[in-house]
Amino acid sequence: MNKYPPTVDGLLAIMRKLRSPEGCPWDRKQSYQSLCQTLAEETSELIDAVDNKDIAEMREEIGDIMMNLVFYAVIAEERGDFSFADIMAEITSKMIRRHPHVFGEAEAADSDEVLKIWNAIKKDEKHAGRESAMDGIPKNLSALLQAEKIQKRAAHYGFDWEKPEQIIEKIEEELDELKQAFNTGNDDEIDEELGDLFFAVSNLSRFRKGATAEDLLRRANRKFMTRFRHIEQKLAEQNKSLEDSNIVEMGNLWNDAKRNEVLKL
Repeated sequence: MNKYPPTVDGLLAIMRKLRSPEGCPWDRKQSYQSLCQTLAEETSELIDAVDNKDIAEMREEIGDIMMNLVFYAVIAEERGDFSFADIMAEITSKMIRRHPHVFGEAEAADSDEVLKIWNAIKKDEKHAGRESAMDGIPKNLSALLQAEKIQKRAAHYGFDWEKPEQIIEKIEEELDELKQAFNTGNDDEIDEELGDLFFAVSNLSRFRKGATAEDLLRRANRKFMTRFRHIEQKLAEQNKSLEDSNIVEMGNLWNDAKRNEVLKL
């Protein structure tokens, strides 16, 4: 029988071996804290693979994330904090508990009702010991995802807009305040108003219940990079580099890239 089968148990055995005195010096050196950055990087790479619809890359990145999670579990096991079995017991219990419409007697006709059930159960689980409705929002989320969490938490208690037009008015108000801040030349004030504007814009995407602000900004980033690569390509066809060009020429090529996008629609 293969000592390291392609299963979770096999992966656990591999990580225990790597962490052993006969294992890998780098793996033995790692801690909860040192793995945070690699886990964040692997998660970002999985998101890229999903965005690119690259199934083979998705499979690989999911494996890398699983390896990191098992790594955490093995470190916890060594420290006596908890075991992999403890992790699995907690998550399976949680999934059953939070899906009473599947494993119990509750009913949910659509995803909105499912979310109401999920949030109600989660509220009972998590609220003990909280002093504020804002407690428990992860600090290490990207600022856009954190903004959405904050807004959703406030909206849960009725502190929300009634229609998107109100948020657009708020965006215009924040933009006016940013313009006024620029007129004063006060950098601290400009920074504050820029932050308020970002928050208001993210609120609009959250309110629409479509793609998250994070998703929309990633799309905008990809679009910018695609258009910029078009500029580089067209310049290269003329045996020119970015350094050889100027803002007018690059602007014209940018507009050319936009026209090409329209033609492809």
